[in-house]
Amino acid sequence: MDFEEFRIRGKEMVDFIIDYLKTVEQRPVYPAVQPGYLRPLIPDSAPQDPDSYEDLMKDVERVIMPGVTHWQSPHFHAYFPASISFPGMLGDMLSGAIGCIGFTWAASPACTELETVMLDWLGKMLNLPEEFLAGTGSEGGGVIQSTASESTLVALLAAKRKMITQVQANNPDVEESMIMSKLVAYTSDQSHSSVERAGLIGGTKMRKLSTDEKFSLRGETLKQALEEDKALGLIPFFLCATLGTTPSCSFDNIMELGPICNSENIWMHIDAAYAGSAFICPEFRPLLNGVEFSNSFNFNPHKWLLVNFDCSAMWVKKRSEIIGAFKMDPLYLKHDHQDSGVITDYRHWQIPLGRRFRSLKMWFVLRLYGVKGLQEFIRKHVNLAHEFESLVRQDERFEVVGDVVLGLVCFRIKLQQSSSTDYLLPLNLTKKKNQQASSTLRVSFYCTFISQIQK
Repeated sequence: MDFEEFRIRGKEMVDFIIDYLKTVEQRPVYPAVQPGYLRPLIPDSAPQDPDSYEDLMKDVERVIMPGVTHWQSPHFHAYFPASISFPGMLGDMLSGAIGCIGFTWAASPACTELETVMLDWLGKMLNLPEEFLAGTGSEGGGVIQSTASESTLVALLAAKRKMITQVQANNPDVEESMIMSKLVAYTSDQSHSSVERAGLIGGTKMRKLSTDEKFSLRGETLKQALEEDKALGLIPFFLCATLGTTPSCSFDNIMELGPICNSENIWMHIDAAYAGSAFICPEFRPLLNGVEFSNSFNFNPHKWLLVNFDCSAMWVKKRSEIIGAFKMDPLYLKHDHQDSGVITDYRHWQIPLGRRFRSLKMWFVLRLYGVKGLQEFIRKHVNLAHEFESLVRQDERFEVVGDVVLGLVCFRIKLQQSSSTDYLLPLNLTKKKNQQASSTLRVSFYCTFISQIQK
């Protein structure tokens, strides 16, 4: 494919994408295929001679689309929002075209420097303490990881290295393996499974702590666990607090947890993967109060801020603590400016060495939507959630469980209902016909919910 053919095919692909997104709601959200469906549809091996582009695109519809779960469908109500946008796609296209592998500043200076600035932009939108912003002369800064799972793992590994170094500084004769056997990390029983998985990968004990009636981890619970574990000779070193848990969008009390972590020399990482996007709105920013006590903080713009996957924003208060855990300087990665003190080599901030130019899509989204446009997007979703909450509360067969803070509504059947057939009646969730489809509460979800109850 030469330049001119790519120009033609590129325009055709844009048309294909637009047609797909405009009609995606007409496709079944979940594919009706069985495991192994795809292999019989394509040859056993790659073609010896090139296929035509036209045949390839026919196979996209014949082979690929039947097995796609359509996350961008308005009928998709699983997992979490994966909001994409045209500006984000354009940034991703340009990133793919530039094709740099930005493991060092020298590998592509713009890749590094734009990321540093974009994380400062985003940090200012969240009103993060200046300690987390690189452009303020602080010791901190931000980085784009692939997912919140990776951010949690990076934070845990940095905390582990920091604690081992501190213990050995006071007890030079203690072997690292002995210290590692005594390390214990904490999280709530409502946290994402990736937190426990970080403990598995990091080779440390992860203790799950119980939450209160609002599914929030409180300071007293942490304090009691610390006392118990220290009495056993264990070394507490890490806490992952969650703002906006996966099961119920509950919020751990970081105003209570933070001071305890600081006094006990425990690294506090805050995982706000879903909820963090909402903190750009002043009315939701108080949910982040207490972030000043944390060592690191993360949320996913690729969930709810119109930046295409993957883009997980992470900030640290002291970048030296991350770098200290991951820094390796082989000769082939050295460059003239690495010790200047004014640049960042992000290879020291992450698990992989290479990295894509992901800040481009963030730059496109922030510039073409603006802070106000993104705030409106968040508020619209929250208002729809509260509208749905009010409709559920009007139906005597159901009850809302937990507080509706952002875009998640947890509800259940009232078990005292006398007849299961009562649940087969449709919920009264009608809206005016002249409202835009993107603002419509999709009845299909609730019909699916009812059908599952029937089963």
